[in-house]
Amino acid sequence: MIKKLFTAIVALTLFSSFSVTAKAVDKKNPYSMIETVAKVTFKRFADEQTDIRKTPDILKNIVREELMPYVDYRYAALKVIGVKNYNQTTKQSRADFVTVFREYLVTSYAQVFTLYKQQEVEFEPERNFSKSRVVAVRTSVLDPNRPAIDISFRVRKNKKTLEWKAYDMVAEGVSLLDSKQAELSGLIRQKGLPYVTEMLKIKSDKEIVFK
Repeated sequence: MIKKLFTAIVALTLFSSFSVTAKAVDKKNPYSMIETVAKVTFKRFADEQTDIRKTPDILKNIVREELMPYVDYRYAALKVIGVKNYNQTTKQSRADFVTVFREYLVTSYAQVFTLYKQQEVEFEPERNFSKSRVVAVRTSVLDPNRPAIDISFRVRKNKKTLEWKAYDMVAEGVSLLDSKQAELSGLIRQKGLPYVTEMLKIKSDKEIVFK
């Protein structure tokens, strides 16, 4: 199921007829933020395709530089640990896990981008989010060879900065974060957070390969 979710995100290959820079990202608007970041990321992905084919790990750099500034990986990591496991962990072990979890996400997204192919994506119209702290930005991936894929990006507003960041993706009704929590929470409880951290570190250190 996780692989299916990751594969779905590859479909978000958005291109624009103009150059978009990270400076244009409006972090106070979750809808425009998601759309702009997608354009920036995949425009760069397309521009560097020749080099990426030679050195696939360039994909990790693109993810780190273009996507991760807009992903609340710390919040996602703590959600994966879960309330029940939280008190059984130390502050240092949680900090170590957050750092490794970030790189695990980088590698996971970078690997799935090797499945890149151009498709059209439609974003839902912006809704009133003035009184919301969490919103789902819904998109539809259009493919002439299959039914449309519904993907939502869950984003939350930081109380202090009032800026929005994504923390989860829901593809066809299945939450990536919930799936990862279900996969790892038992291991955290049985073998401890340091064990799971080391396991994810090994996975995050893997080189990106085209299959």
